[in-house]
Amino acid sequence: MSQDLWTAIDEYITGHLIEPDPALDTALSASDAAGLPQIAITPSQGKLLELLARIHHASSILELGTLGGYSTIWLARALPRDGRLVTLEREPSYAEIARASIDNAGFGEIVEIRVGPALQTLPELHAEGAGPFDLIFIDADKQNYPGYLEWSLKLSRVGTVIVGDNVVRAGAILDPAAGDPSFNDGGTAAGARRFYEMLAAEPRLSATAIQTVGAKGHDGFALALVRET
Repeated sequence: MSQDLWTAIDEYITGHLIEPDPALDTALSASDAAGLPQIAITPSQGKLLELLARIHHASSILELGTLGGYSTIWLARALPRDGRLVTLEREPSYAEIARASIDNAGFGEIVEIRVGPALQTLPELHAEGAGPFDLIFIDADKQNYPGYLEWSLKLSRVGTVIVGDNVVRAGAILDPAAGDPSFNDGGTAAGARRFYEMLAAEPRLSATAIQTVGAKGHDGFALALVRET
């Protein structure tokens, strides 16, 4: 199996199951033109998030890691007209690009972008009583996933679905050296491993993870349901 094959299969899936969408295409083009990192989720992953939110009848969504707003638009599509989505982005310039793309997609009134490090904005949301959210999507800097999970639980209720992206890291989660600062993933695999440990130890969560291959290589999603203890 090769990256070329994974990418070709992703394109096959997209061509058959995902309708062309000018707003999403515009969001990706705007991100590329602005020089944002090309790390957005794939179309098939975006559709998965939308379906999860629809199946769960989510009316409130929290996203950690806006980037250029591509995943935000996918999630917003699942919301009812009176729904709300709060998305957190550390970089002001990224948030500006995302804001334009989200407005262009017609979701400006239901999407709020909070700018700043998520470990600062999450406590602010909690203090404001912004939760609980029905679905939380974590796709920010991986080394802080443990802290993001802690705050996600504080902003959850029984029945909240928590989704974590990039939890396989091309298998680096199995490599103890990935926790060393000299490792070329910047410690992200160590953060993912701690994330797994917390998922396993938290009695309020029932969780699993799914490996994925595709245009973004070998990675995976974690899915957790907040339950009664």
